[in-house]
Amino acid sequence: MPTFSGELRAPADARYAIVASRWNPRIVDVLVDGAVHALREHGVADDAIDLVRVPGAWEIPPTAAKLAAGGERAAILALGCVVRGDTRHYEHVADGCAQGLMRVALDYRIPVLNGVLAVERHADAEARAGGAHGNKGEEVALAALEMVDLWRRL
Repeated sequence: MPTFSGELRAPADARYAIVASRWNPRIVDVLVDGAVHALREHGVADDAIDLVRVPGAWEIPPTAAKLAAGGERAAILALGCVVRGDTRHYEHVADGCAQGLMRVALDYRIPVLNGVLAVERHADAEARAGGAHGNKGEEVALAALEMVDLWRRL
């Protein structure tokens, strides 16, 4: 039985886009740094990484769609942070962002990695941005490398 899986390798011709929100910069900037570091560590050149900053998580999916429509990127990494507040706004933004990112991946058939944290408290975000739970930006970048390799094999 054939088995397919991706490896952590960066094809020489692959470009990656990181779409990151400016909201919650103390968290998101650490996620971006982790993602860029992981891509560089696995052979992705700086000029093959596009960093696109948007106001908040809500703006990430349509920006990812615009990038995907261009056909120039091998994968899109979405990074942001939505923290629960006193209103239902959190659910709308977090759920809408996740659903939008999946739609971009399916519509454009490109790996779209969701590194938008949806957390209860800022402490939860800090734990996932270089704290006790690692750096989710780095994890998303590694998943992007693996998915690009896998999709090329398929």
